[in-house]
Amino acid sequence: MKLEQTLEEQYEERGNDHIGSAEDTPMRKDAFVLDDDEKIERIQHNVREIMLTLGLDLEDDSLKGTPNRVAKMYVKELFGGLHPKRKPNSSTFENKYKYGEMLVEKNITLYSTCEHHLLPIVGKAHIAYISGGTVVGLSKMNRIVDYYAKRPQVQERLNIQIVKELQSVLGTEDVACVIDAKHLCVNSRGIRDIESSTVTAEYGGKFQEEAVRREFLDYINLDTEF
Repeated sequence: MKLEQTLEEQYEERGNDHIGSAEDTPMRKDAFVLDDDEKIERIQHNVREIMLTLGLDLEDDSLKGTPNRVAKMYVKELFGGLHPKRKPNSSTFENKYKYGEMLVEKNITLYSTCEHHLLPIVGKAHIAYISGGTVVGLSKMNRIVDYYAKRPQVQERLNIQIVKELQSVLGTEDVACVIDAKHLCVNSRGIRDIESSTVTAEYGGKFQEEAVRREFLDYINLDTEF
């Protein structure tokens, strides 16, 4: 970055270039001092101020309830994955079938929010693991994706968080995840390229081997529409 750039310009450039930071979602130590109702009340006030600043008439029937709706959506839906209490309980089971090949859960619908502009990220996640003795319910993989997606995100970080969580749950390094998603901060603003999507991958354990990784990618490309 140029030395003469202002701090604001540097932050804007960083966001436009889709640069992430830590593997963990950046959180303050006092993130959960306020309960959900208190957060909703504060956010509602701030959304109201934004709308008033934009010149909108909040006495209009169509806009009157918007600050409250947005606040509840932020706390309980879009960013609900920020709170550890909403983390899904991923019970595991003994692999009694002795199934030793990879298990692939593909085309998991993913809705997240870009942390740079708070615009939607929409796409699909594809997950695979090779059992080290335990298995996890299929729907739990969808829930893990949904949990980590429901927070301001960078796609690379989301990929890593999903894989690390499943590695922890399953007790194996042999986990992989590929995400293919559209970012509305690219599609609807800035360059406004509606066709482009972003593909990221995280490979653990055996999936770092070329043959195993290729098998996983071949599964993803199978036509499984019914």
